[in-house]
Amino acid sequence: MQDRRLALIKLMLSLFLLCLVACVHERPKPKDTISVCDPSGCVERPKNYESFNPESALPDNDPGGKIAALEELAKNDPRAAYDLALRLFRGDGVRQDSYLSIKWMRDAAERGHFEAQKALGRLYLTGLGELGSDPGEAEKWLTICASKGDKEAAQLLREATVARQSQQAEWKWLNRWRSTFNSYWYRGYSYNSYWQGNQWYWY
Repeated sequence: MQDRRLALIKLMLSLFLLCLVACVHERPKPKDTISVCDPSGCVERPKNYESFNPESALPDNDPGGKIAALEELAKNDPRAAYDLALRLFRGDGVRQDSYLSIKWMRDAAERGHFEAQKALGRLYLTGLGELGSDPGEAEKWLTICASKGDKEAAQLLREATVARQSQQAEWKWLNRWRSTFNSYWYRGYSYNSYWQGNQWYWY
């Protein structure tokens, strides 16, 4: 009996030690790789991995630093901000970037540059690239230009007002009917068939 008890204690002690050893594990070493994922899947790459940067393969477009100097001027002079915006829009001496172009154009307009205000009015009236039309914002800038006596801005302002009112009317119509139309998807449209047993039947 004593031997059985001793054997049972040894067995339990052995199991306990095995469990204890199983719980002890080494800390994982920091990975020297990172996961890079795209639509085709994920791969492990070294931490210092760089994907191809086409700009590094191209020659410097501004070896004399003219654009960098214009950017510095643009921080304090709205005329320079306007010129920089045009160059960014056209890709003249710099990589084309419509987002930065609009940012600098807006900066010049907010500091009172008339041509920038008028350009923003046109831009918001018609839209540009991924930037859609915003007749309300166009009205804001064209009102400023028209108040200074600019005839073209006054004509564009009338068009922006009509476009904004049309846009508001469309929005009101959509919102007026949206809840009604959406409820049809849940309650208004009737099914043509029903399931019974192992097949569909038509009403």
